[in-house]
Amino acid sequence: MICPHCEKNLLRKERPNNTCSHCRRTYALDPKTNSLGLSDLRVRRILAKVTEEGRIAVTPDQLWYALSRKRLKESRFAPGCASASLGAGLFAGVFALFSGITYLLLISGALLLASAGFAFARAAGVSRGFPVMSRAAFRSEALAPWRNVYGGLPPGVVDDTPPVPSRAGARTPSDARPGAVLLCPDRSITAFLIADGLPTRYGIAPAKDLDAVRALPTQGPVIVLHDADAHGELLVRRVRDSLGQRTVIDAGLPLRTVRGLAQAVPYRDRDSRPDRETMTRLTALGEFTEEELKWLGKGWRFPLVGMPPARLLAAVTRIAEQVTRNVDPERRRAASVGFMTWPGPTAQDRAGER
Repeated sequence: MICPHCEKNLLRKERPNNTCSHCRRTYALDPKTNSLGLSDLRVRRILAKVTEEGRIAVTPDQLWYALSRKRLKESRFAPGCASASLGAGLFAGVFALFSGITYLLLISGALLLASAGFAFARAAGVSRGFPVMSRAAFRSEALAPWRNVYGGLPPGVVDDTPPVPSRAGARTPSDARPGAVLLCPDRSITAFLIADGLPTRYGIAPAKDLDAVRALPTQGPVIVLHDADAHGELLVRRVRDSLGQRTVIDAGLPLRTVRGLAQAVPYRDRDSRPDRETMTRLTALGEFTEEELKWLGKGWRFPLVGMPPARLLAAVTRIAEQVTRNVDPERRRAASVGFMTWPGPTAQDRAGER
């Protein structure tokens, strides 16, 4: 690896205890000691992409996805076993032919069958989509060492534990009545939008669940932001059923659309697989194909943290602009003459690795 301080190329023996033997300075991440193969330079390189060279802030979970997306595409079922079984099987078979030892042919056949099984499982995508480092583990295995060495999170990454300061000016006064509500169960995405100033700019109150929505002093529209997964597909319907005649806007990732995007990389979480009741409710809706239900039932999802941050911010900005323009008469009059028109960014998809 290359030292992030002096840029010397270091062999494993030249960097004991994460310390460069040339400049004697300590670094945070060694690619040989973490499951994502992370180094300080790689983290900085990917951060430059997802933050648009520092133009926007991102959260730890968005950085986790950008660093994980390449591995999420790969199947890691029994790595090396197929080639090892194939080599051992061929060797045993050849040796049996020349030595005349019959039982070695049986062993050779078993090894070759095992090799074929491993190869088929990998081709079928067994274990594909399961992160080698979970979102929670990323904080302890990658960000904690970074904090220890550099004294804080990587530049451009904001802490998503509340309260989150806005980079775009002061917060809306606590006694101000919000014009709308942004309901998002993913606190990392809520923190991202707050850090980049969207709720303050449009007078929108963030909420993490329905109880928080009901507690807010407004009957304005509710914008629901969610992942494209089994639970997300039911969230908007549950919110509409609970809030009666109140306007509810589905701003989540559309499952059918995002599944058709080549650059969108889904993942699976063993701890968040939908239960039978959830799948029964989804099936009863009659809105999903059999293949889509099977996909959702296996726990696959397209998370909001996987959407390129600049595009996510631009999409939510457009929705917030439209909603608050319709709610606020003063804003609507100003927009009609062009004073309050908010141009949506046209950032390219630069999130993560290709």
